[in-house]
Amino acid sequence: MRRTRLALFAFAAVPLATGLSATALSAQNHDGHDGGPTMPRGFDEPMPLHHDGKGLGPFTRSITTDSEQAQLYFDQGLQLLYAFDPNLAARSFREAWKYDPECAMCYLGEAWAWGPYLNGPMVSDDAPRAHHAIMRAMELRDGADPVERALIEAMAVRYEHTHERDRRRELDEAWAEKVNELYEAHPSDLDIGFLAGESLMLLQPRREWWEIGNPEIRRIHTVLESVLDQDITHPGACHLYVHATERTVVPEKAEACAEHLGSSIPGASHIQHMPSHTFNRVGRWAESVRGNLAAWHSDQKAEHGLGFAIYPSHNLHMLFFAAANDAQAGVSIQATRDYAKLMDDGQFYTALLMMRFGRFEEMLAMEDDAPGGTIFRGLWDAAMGYAHLKTGNPGKARRLLVGVRQAAREAGDSQSFRRHPGEDLLGIMAGILEGEIARSEGDHDSAIAALEAAVEIEDGLMYDEPEPLPFSARHWLGDVLHETGRHEEAAEVFRAELVDHPHNAWSLFGLERSLRALGREAEADEVQVEFEEASARSDVWIRGPIF
Repeated sequence: MRRTRLALFAFAAVPLATGLSATALSAQNHDGHDGGPTMPRGFDEPMPLHHDGKGLGPFTRSITTDSEQAQLYFDQGLQLLYAFDPNLAARSFREAWKYDPECAMCYLGEAWAWGPYLNGPMVSDDAPRAHHAIMRAMELRDGADPVERALIEAMAVRYEHTHERDRRRELDEAWAEKVNELYEAHPSDLDIGFLAGESLMLLQPRREWWEIGNPEIRRIHTVLESVLDQDITHPGACHLYVHATERTVVPEKAEACAEHLGSSIPGASHIQHMPSHTFNRVGRWAESVRGNLAAWHSDQKAEHGLGFAIYPSHNLHMLFFAAANDAQAGVSIQATRDYAKLMDDGQFYTALLMMRFGRFEEMLAMEDDAPGGTIFRGLWDAAMGYAHLKTGNPGKARRLLVGVRQAAREAGDSQSFRRHPGEDLLGIMAGILEGEIARSEGDHDSAIAALEAAVEIEDGLMYDEPEPLPFSARHWLGDVLHETGRHEEAAEVFRAELVDHPHNAWSLFGLERSLRALGREAEADEVQVEFEEASARSDVWIRGPIF
């Protein structure tokens, strides 16, 4: 999928800068293909510049070239690489060497763009493209400065003309060794520092990034921190550092650079979105909402040539997740509707968010628009069952619960959503619905048991950003514990939920209420202050941790 994104991008209607005639450019483009690898469809279309303060930021790396246009296109390619848009980056680097066919670094940039990166492995079609570009850079390296020559020679070990899966690891290890040695020799070259850190991250499975006691993970942090200590605004290093820390117990380590990252490449939606990976972990929900709104705006601007659309569905997912935790119903629900326009059967999230915000009549009005698929339909039915229960139709809620339980069994662990087993996701929702049905019947013990089971499943889900469900079963468990007078236990449940999702208004409301029931007024007053801050942007009246 990585290389098929090309057709989704739109470009600014900016004419090619003068310097070479269109005929000369066309001829050079043709010459570049003689004996060379096949390029993706549309790759040779003119690539505009976005140095207008809206698309690109000020980041630059001076290279050996006499062409101002080559330098500008190189800088554009570099920023697009840091924004994880390798297709457009490759096109920009190619446009750069059209203006300066002797620019070794322009070819190195294109080779870099065809290589593996954090969100995509190298594939067979990429190998000859990367190899061809780096060999051309090697031919031209004598015209480069010493650091550029060393970087070109180091990257040459990364690529072979044919992609062999079993060989890839060996090449990646050789590249990591070379580029980290180069960074040790040139510790003030921050772009080499980025490459050094990235090369190490590519050798470590993401599931291990949380292990900060692991010496290889510590080494990654050390390399990236050495870059950020010199320039806290470096977009590439900060992008990696957010990812390197978000799964750990110290996500706040990336806050300082995340505060700069979102505006560093203002038209690249993925960069605008990236700080939310840190902000969600530390409970800065309002800033996460703003960042993902900006990202979604850039995704829309791309259709008019004014931005770079990168992972738009992910930006919307993070948007409605953050807005749900920030108690912003309008933003959250609208984002799910936009998400459903991009993702088949994605309307189940609209039902879940309406459930979160108590829009039960609106939910029932769209009941006929059910999604397909075992998991999505099961999540939808669980939400609809909840709406029926809250609008006085417990019989329909029970019937839907039976179906959700059956869907969980059918999905098992062979069907998944975002790599989460369907039986787990449906088990959580079934637990919430079952617990509320039992509570409505006065059977609080059964309600608590069902909700505790849901929480246990929830705690077993693997790390994901954002999480697959836009709320926690703990909100329901804490609420029923409070209702039954088990205030101390309720307070502990809400405290645990605030560890998972710091500073969210729903849990703060529940915690304050339980503390007051326990007569702990001073503590409750402190929580109330935090609740008022956390709910300042809420467009609903929060009168409980659930509706």
